[in-house]
Amino acid sequence: QVQLVESGGRLVLAGDSLKLSCAASGRSLANYATGWFRQAPGKEREFLTATNGYITEYVDSVKGRFTISRDYAENTLYLQMNSLKPEDTAVYYCAASVRIQSIRDAKPTYWGQGTQVTVSS
Repeated sequence: QVQLVESGGRLVLAGDSLKLSCAASGRSLANYATGWFRQAPGKEREFLTATNGYITEYVDSVKGRFTISRDYAENTLYLQMNSLKPEDTAVYYCAASVRIQSIRDAKPTYWGQGTQVTVSS
């Protein structure tokens, strides 16, 4: 079992940067593919990025602005978000699964509880 807890979400201004954290416990993230999703009000949960330590992928809407990274010593997943836009406003979720395809398919084994990011213009 893996427990995931996100933090770092808050209200920011357009153009600002923000770094989200996803602390894992139970097992090492090194054994899993990990990713980030977001869900805006009235919309479906959206895949943003995933990595398994060898492959890293981003959707076009965040490519060049968001960076996923992992700190194995801290057993923590991060999402660095730059040049934030009002349309980035959403609840952000981290996820982990044995297979990266499960994350691409939005069917990971483990989900965090989410952290709210609000970008004001």
